[in-house]
Amino acid sequence: MGAIGVVYGDIGTSPLYALKEVFAHGHVPLTPNNIYGVLSLVFWTLTVVVSLKYVMLILRADNNGEGGLIAMLALASQAVKERPLLRKRLLLVGIFGTAIFFGDGVITPAISVLSAVEGLEVAAPSLHRFVLPLTLMVLTGLFFVQRFGTGSVGRFFGPITVLWFAVLAAMGLVHVVEYPQVMWALSPHYAAGFFVSQPGIAFIALGSVVLCVTGAEALYADMGHFGKRPIRFAWFGLVMPALVINYFGQGAMLLEHPENIGNPFFEMAPEWALYPLIGLATCATVIASQALITAAFSVTKQTIQLGYLPRLRIAHTSVKETGQVYVPFVNWSLYACIVMAVMLFGSSGKLASAYGIAVTIDMLITTIMTFFVVRYAWNYPWGLSLAATGFFFIVDAVYFASNAVKLFDGGWFPVVLGALMFTLMMTWKQGRRLMRERMRDDSIDLKSFLEAVFVSPPTRVAGTAVFLVSEQGFTPNALLHNLKHNKVLHETNLFVTVMHHEVPWLGFDKRCQIVPLGRDCWQVTLNFGFKNDPDVPEALELLKGRGVKLEPMDTSYFLSRDIVIPTLGHGMAMWREKLFASMHRNAAAAADFLNLPTNRVVELGSKVEI
Repeated sequence: MGAIGVVYGDIGTSPLYALKEVFAHGHVPLTPNNIYGVLSLVFWTLTVVVSLKYVMLILRADNNGEGGLIAMLALASQAVKERPLLRKRLLLVGIFGTAIFFGDGVITPAISVLSAVEGLEVAAPSLHRFVLPLTLMVLTGLFFVQRFGTGSVGRFFGPITVLWFAVLAAMGLVHVVEYPQVMWALSPHYAAGFFVSQPGIAFIALGSVVLCVTGAEALYADMGHFGKRPIRFAWFGLVMPALVINYFGQGAMLLEHPENIGNPFFEMAPEWALYPLIGLATCATVIASQALITAAFSVTKQTIQLGYLPRLRIAHTSVKETGQVYVPFVNWSLYACIVMAVMLFGSSGKLASAYGIAVTIDMLITTIMTFFVVRYAWNYPWGLSLAATGFFFIVDAVYFASNAVKLFDGGWFPVVLGALMFTLMMTWKQGRRLMRERMRDDSIDLKSFLEAVFVSPPTRVAGTAVFLVSEQGFTPNALLHNLKHNKVLHETNLFVTVMHHEVPWLGFDKRCQIVPLGRDCWQVTLNFGFKNDPDVPEALELLKGRGVKLEPMDTSYFLSRDIVIPTLGHGMAMWREKLFASMHRNAAAAADFLNLPTNRVVELGSKVEI
């Protein structure tokens, strides 16, 4: 039930606009042969892309039980870690796919809710002027309630989505029974004949047909929440049959009533059911949007911990589920971009042109990553690895090429958003590297420094000092400033480095590594996966009984707050250095990100030129 509600919300709302968009612009003539060909393409797209590629193959590529592009990226990069150049290129491709995901995150809520509310135009054409205001009201309410968390409403997702799929099947079945000949479109020869007889028109049609698999990435992304079996069972037992029956029902209706092409989904419904159907469709699109917004929060958190975005304030909305988080900056940034998209495009038809390209880019990148996992992580032979992924690569490439035609007809929107996100992510990553290099050049070896200090030791005071240091073995600026200004050294000193690894979870047995430096000084490494919450005080509790005196009320945390100074030189372009300095300045406090007790944190500033 949970898998149906969360995983399939997005793909379940595709019947609202997918088939309509194939014929809406007049590029594909509305003829019986074309309808059969398009329906065949829809069925075999669902079969090849979702059933075979995602459900049967990609769900096998779990990273310690987790899925999604970030998990796949970590799995692929770990598999080729002995090939640094290949690993670097894979990371670039994977991070670009993650950036494009944020563009997809803007389009999905906009097109889904807008297409549901547009049902009002079928019920009463005079209500057209209320479509945009109502859409914006629904979206505003959706983003406003995010801060309360999804736990309270999540339990209703499953039953509502099950009802939605039941309604999809019932609506389609009525028309399939009236025109059963439509089921001949299950044969692949109709799709093949469509391509052979009208290759140009069929190629254009693919750009809209691919909308029937929007949300397929969610099958893989949410694997960690539900596991493979419920996702597979839900797909073959309910979701795919309901989708196919509904699409074929729309096709059967169009074969008998081609004049209903304006909005075939709502035209299928009897007049008395229109308003309840619009309400149910709106609920379904809100659920689809909610799942994607939640995924955006999760992906942001993982990307931060992999070092590609600055720290942001992350609020946990559940005391039981660590994955339920709320990121205010991402929430309202998404909302602003979605409002802009709704106002800029104005209809689901125009948004559909922008939608497909983001989806196909992510599908293509997932397939590329899968090849490297099959070849290098699972160690299958080259030929078998290529055979397992090559066919899907060709399919994804054809769909991408079909959507690339629409680049200047709206497709530019998610690409521009993705390019902006990619620029921010790579600027942050490279800026952090430049900072580390500069700090390394100016740093003093920790062991040598401590030896020099203890030649004529300063006054030792009771308690424990925890110095957060970005790299092991170097003297933190906070220690230098503390000795310079306060002229004291604590009784116990921990030099702590927080490491984030390319695995989803790391257990407590691997959390702490400790190296004694003498005179009650210790070098500590804390290890976290990209889905772990970096809680430093909790992790340090594991040091008890290992020779370290650690009383929470007598422990102080020392941080260096660095101010970045952009300078001309061999770093990044000046505009990127200024952008990095701004991102660094506005990043959330490290104390909050590492869950440090605010009343025991001491921050000492320093300047770093890059």
